[in-house]
Amino acid sequence: MRSVATTKMSSKGQVVIPEGIRRRLGLEAGTRFVVMGDKGVVILKTVSPPSMKDFDGLIRQARRQAKAAGIRKKDIRTAIREVRRSV
Repeated sequence: MRSVATTKMSSKGQVVIPEGIRRRLGLEAGTRFVVMGDKGVVILKTVSPPSMKDFDGLIRQARRQAKAAGIRKKDIRTAIREVRRSV
């Protein structure tokens, strides 16, 4: 079931998400969002960090792809060093 409510933006650009919607979605203070806007539509999408299990899977995938591309640990260390020098 979708909830519909009205709200307004403050002079600081802050928008209050109505309590009923916050409760239904389990939103708490500090919840992070990606904000997208286009042609009069604003979308807030919650963002959460990946679980350690998901993160481990991402690391395994990145390592496989790096190996397939012929990237070595030394190449990564060199790239990091170069970027740090340029900052």
